[in-house]
Amino acid sequence: TSILTNEALQDRILTEALQVMDAKGYRVLDFDFEYLGRENRERYNDFLRKAALRVRERGYMITAALAPKIRADQVGVLYEGHDYSAVGQIVDFIFFMTYEWGWSGGPPMAVSPLDQVRKVMEYAVTVVPRDKIMMGIPLYGYDWTLPYVRGGTWARSITPQQAIQLAVKYGVNIQYDSTSQAPYFNYVDEQGKRHVVWFEDARSIQAKFDLVKKLEIRGFFYWVLRGGFPQNWLLIEDNFVVRKRL
Repeated sequence: TSILTNEALQDRILTEALQVMDAKGYRVLDFDFEYLGRENRERYNDFLRKAALRVRERGYMITAALAPKIRADQVGVLYEGHDYSAVGQIVDFIFFMTYEWGWSGGPPMAVSPLDQVRKVMEYAVTVVPRDKIMMGIPLYGYDWTLPYVRGGTWARSITPQQAIQLAVKYGVNIQYDSTSQAPYFNYVDEQGKRHVVWFEDARSIQAKFDLVKKLEIRGFFYWVLRGGFPQNWLLIEDNFVVRKRL
């Protein structure tokens, strides 16, 4: 709110961001302002309009990361400040944050359940041009200690490869949930504590790639790039023609 109600501060932020882009050779400026609330909805749109003018004057692109909504009037401080239609008109493309249904402080479930992701994307294509839509895909999972207690121990973030190594270590079978299109397994550690792990594998990523192609959107992005998922790069080559832009 301090930024969105202060023109001078906005100008300073944009000036310094553009200076960094010039120095580093970056080509795209992404805005990830979350938990804006309803009161900042139009203020944020105006800020993006101002930013778009300055960014494009330099020959750069502007993008925004938006919370996963399924309707325009969705209630909640995370959702009410993000106007899909308006932002879609302003920026070059949008990163839709279609992940974190299962999160470290919440109850165990798939991080990016396909049935929920599909609802967000099917709404998005009704209000944003398809060539401006980037669907988010997580490259991580979580290991929850059971029983889950709200406000208790947070889940540990792990890579897909670490998840597989855990399953091998404890000699447990990896199961697959057909609704969320995600793998998971249960194990008991050396202290006798029960765990459940939800993560991503080649099957779950392929299901997400299929949705990207079915909806004919611009593409997808990963949150967050990290090691431990070698299958991913083979999947990309099998599904898409990659054009590198340096």
